[in-house]
Amino acid sequence: MCRVVDLQQAVLAKNDACAHTLREDLAARGTALVNLLSSPGSGKTALLERELTLARSRGIPVAALTADLATENDAVRLARSGVPVKQVLTDGLCHLEAEMLGGHLHGWLPADTRLLFIENVGNLVCPASYDLGETLRIVLASVTEGEDKPLKYPTAFGLAHLVVVTKMDIAEAVSFDEKEFRANVERINPGVEVVLTSARGGEGDGLLLDRALAARDGAPVHIPVMTRKSHHVHDAEDGQPCDEGHTHAAGHPHEAGHPHNEEHTHAGEHTHAHQAPGGHAHTTDPDTVASSRS
Repeated sequence: MCRVVDLQQAVLAKNDACAHTLREDLAARGTALVNLLSSPGSGKTALLERELTLARSRGIPVAALTADLATENDAVRLARSGVPVKQVLTDGLCHLEAEMLGGHLHGWLPADTRLLFIENVGNLVCPASYDLGETLRIVLASVTEGEDKPLKYPTAFGLAHLVVVTKMDIAEAVSFDEKEFRANVERINPGVEVVLTSARGGEGDGLLLDRALAARDGAPVHIPVMTRKSHHVHDAEDGQPCDEGHTHAAGHPHEAGHPHNEEHTHAGEHTHAHQAPGGHAHTTDPDTVASSRS
């Protein structure tokens, strides 16, 4: 058991070092990375497509990378916005890791990108423990998932800089209790902002974009209590080197430590004691989907 825990810590320490490098590279380029986490079917692809389309209409240079175990479906949908989009297939891995992400950004991310949206693998367990070098970590939950979602997934919601509720157009039909949901979020992550959205109805249009741009421009970002309690911030000097040779892109205004859980333990779930595979990379534009192995 000790060896498993040690290996977990080593994997996370290496990820932290890579995230630190990625964050610095992004800051140097002036691009903010926005990490979107949610369960499958929460509506984050639909919401992200609207935000990307809005960004393009405003002339804001943005890009998106979406990760899934299989299919290019999400990339095809996001590419309809007309912004640069890349699909990463994780070859079965249930989350992105900083080193993997950095490799896929190398040579692809446009130099003038102000915001890079990462649509993480649909999963509220594994991705929650992996810092990607993000400026803003957003956790989404649909009104159909239940008001107790934050209590069931405390790490994901506890490390969020912003919580987004989706599908508000059907909130009444599914008897969504907004007050109870907000109370549960506050219990896990005191002070975090909760915003309401509907990709179909238009509620909250532009809120994600506005919050991301504000963070990119140096506005204060909410610091979760869980982050404040975590003091094991690893960087490249910790003896866990990150592979170099790639260029990335984002500022990171919260100095109290990156979003990272103190323990990488998933109750009832598997543990991750592996190095991240590269996965397949699929670069998508509005007209074509070009696939290649990274």
